[in-house]
Amino acid sequence: MGAWQRGPEGNRVVWINSETHFAAVVYNVKENKFLGTCGGTWKVEGNTFVEVHEFNTMKAELVGKELRNKIEMRDGKLIFKMKEGEEEWTRIDDGKPGALAGAWVITGRVDDGQVRKMNPGARKTMKILSGTRFQWIAYNSETKEFFGTGAGTYTTENGKYVETIDVFSRDNKRARMKLEFNFSLEDGEWHHDGLSSKGEPVNEIWTKREKLGI
Repeated sequence: MGAWQRGPEGNRVVWINSETHFAAVVYNVKENKFLGTCGGTWKVEGNTFVEVHEFNTMKAELVGKELRNKIEMRDGKLIFKMKEGEEEWTRIDDGKPGALAGAWVITGRVDDGQVRKMNPGARKTMKILSGTRFQWIAYNSETKEFFGTGAGTYTTENGKYVETIDVFSRDNKRARMKLEFNFSLEDGEWHHDGLSSKGEPVNEIWTKREKLGI
């Protein structure tokens, strides 16, 4: 678990892993411009990294397909041995402190004090967090549709969840915005309320994917 990075200058890729799921986002640092995202499930078999994409804005044809690549650790870097050559990844956090580390899916919203439950299926909004990094993604794994993503860093202190946005697919002007929410964990669910990047009230309930079995 944790977060990794490639390309500190120019186009950057930030990759977040929970225990079973991952998400990666590609963006131009100078222009705060979103370039693409992909993610899905992963596991390691020996020295082989096995991934199945649930979404991929750059190569939609990879959705649902299994990809296998040899990996190794070298001088503290994670090396992927691809057909096209080697990829070198630098760890940017180890999944700690990670009060909210994991892969979460939105399962409810609170409107006027009433909980409105949601039943995520192929169409879902997922948020993956490491110790200090987050990415949310809205997508449909059956139709291969992509609806939006945002990513950056976060902290959890004194009941406050604070996001700093690095990239936002729908509006690059929202990069560098800082959003503060109240948060709590209740019966394994993440309750989250505050104001969105549009200044609109948000009151959401998130559940870990392994608990949902999806």
